[in-house]
Amino acid sequence: MITPYGKATVRNTVLLGLIIIFASLFSGSGWPVSVIAVIIALTLISLVFNFFRDPERCLPEDENAILSPADGKVVLIKELFEDEYLHENAVQVSIFMSPLNVHVNRIPISGIIGHYRYIKGKYLVAFNDKSSELNERTHIGIEDRNFKLLFKQIAGTVARRIIAEITPGQRVERGHRFGMIRFGSRLDVIMPITVDVSVNLNDRVRAGESVIARRLATHKGVNP
Repeated sequence: MITPYGKATVRNTVLLGLIIIFASLFSGSGWPVSVIAVIIALTLISLVFNFFRDPERCLPEDENAILSPADGKVVLIKELFEDEYLHENAVQVSIFMSPLNVHVNRIPISGIIGHYRYIKGKYLVAFNDKSSELNERTHIGIEDRNFKLLFKQIAGTVARRIIAEITPGQRVERGHRFGMIRFGSRLDVIMPITVDVSVNLNDRVRAGESVIARRLATHKGVNP
């Protein structure tokens, strides 16, 4: 399945590829040039289809699970004081998405969107820790009764378009699609220090399916 966020790009790429193929076949430039042009066009179409793919995912039944919002590799786990939305000691898990990963982003926990902020910025490589504070990004906070979580969509060197179809006050469900970042990027998930982190550095995770942490059963409204 192709994500709706990329259908226009896929359609335009296919049209461009077909133009290149037909132009090369009828240009009289000879078979070697035509073959190379066809290979380039088909490769371009294949890469775009691959980037905008949107596979179905099986959500874990554990309601305490905090799900990965992105496909990719865990590149950072650190403790910090989060002073924008949580206002408490927290742990951050950062996930780097290469251009070959699925780029559709999913909601990590069910709750209410309590915070949303878009920030213009630079385009450092997304695995650089400074990109979390300097790059173009969105900050999204979700609240589930007395539990808060903040995550950031961060544009990378190639990525120049962040999509986040959410609004403050909206009710969201874990695992649901809400946006994407085009062509290589990163997501930071910042959670209260009390969570039990379930991943290690260099682990590979899948959006809406991999558990990156678990909430304590003592949080009100969380099933034991």
